[in-house]
Amino acid sequence: MDAALGLPVLVGLIAVALLFDFLNGLHDAANSIATIVSTRVLRPQFAVFWAAFFNFVAFMVFGLHVAQTIGTGIIDPSIVDAQVIFAALVGAIVWNLVTWALGIPSSSSHALIGGLVGGGMAKAGISAAVWSGLTKTVLAIVLSPLIGFLLAMMLVAIVSWASVRSTPFAVDRAFRILQFASASLYSLGHGGNDAQKTMGIIAVLLYSQGHLGSDFSVPFWVVLSCQAAMALGTLMGGWRIVRTMGLRITKLTPMQGFCAETGGAATLFMATYLGVPVSTTHTITGAIVGVGAARRVSAVRWNVASSIVYAWVITIPASAIVAALTWWAVKIFVK
Repeated sequence: MDAALGLPVLVGLIAVALLFDFLNGLHDAANSIATIVSTRVLRPQFAVFWAAFFNFVAFMVFGLHVAQTIGTGIIDPSIVDAQVIFAALVGAIVWNLVTWALGIPSSSSHALIGGLVGGGMAKAGISAAVWSGLTKTVLAIVLSPLIGFLLAMMLVAIVSWASVRSTPFAVDRAFRILQFASASLYSLGHGGNDAQKTMGIIAVLLYSQGHLGSDFSVPFWVVLSCQAAMALGTLMGGWRIVRTMGLRITKLTPMQGFCAETGGAATLFMATYLGVPVSTTHTITGAIVGVGAARRVSAVRWNVASSIVYAWVITIPASAIVAALTWWAVKIFVK
């Protein structure tokens, strides 16, 4: 363990972590509200309040398995210090801001993981990584959008069959109401999985400084702070990415929006229960593509979807590089 930090430095690092959590909510607001906004079930200003509320209360539903994975399952907690945490957060924040400015729905989760890996390896080399946790996370990059895609596609088939005798007007009206429930579930899953990543960062920082004793845990004030920061970020919106997620990939009806949100929510619930830090962006994108492809393959704008995939592929290495450069810059200029 490195030398203990002064209180101002520790508080400053926690503030930077909460800034990342706020930007995560800002960046990923589109994940929770894109479908319900694009189907015109809720106006954007109401949709963000709806999503923010369920983002905040998620800690009442889920355990803290994802926070445990982030805190102890990505890099070795014994090499964590202020410099590694700062580098990880800078790597994630810079990549989030770049992709937000470009309107690209990249993964805040994988930006944070890439930042941790970059900062940890800059300090301790390859041995810093906990390969079992990293392997699980990288596998989730592939599986979460695929599962969201398949579940949403199956739901479209089931719902289409069940409503075959109903008029289009009756189906549209029913699913406008049901979309409130599906959007709530997705926002709950988003808050449950994503806010825990920052909880893990703050908790491992406190643990590295001896503030948690001999056992890793997440203090309740950290839980509340992270959920509140994410909810506040969601309130601020993220309209560039809403346009990409809700309008440019495929055109959605309320029934399709319900299927996408429900498929995405089921994927997030499973991942959070298993402690896997999946990307909510990947998951909802896979689900939206699934409902579009269920209608017909040409309904999906594959050029938009493919550009999103490219962003997924480079997120971890890009944020890792920024984090590693930050670690070296701090090492050189701060003696």
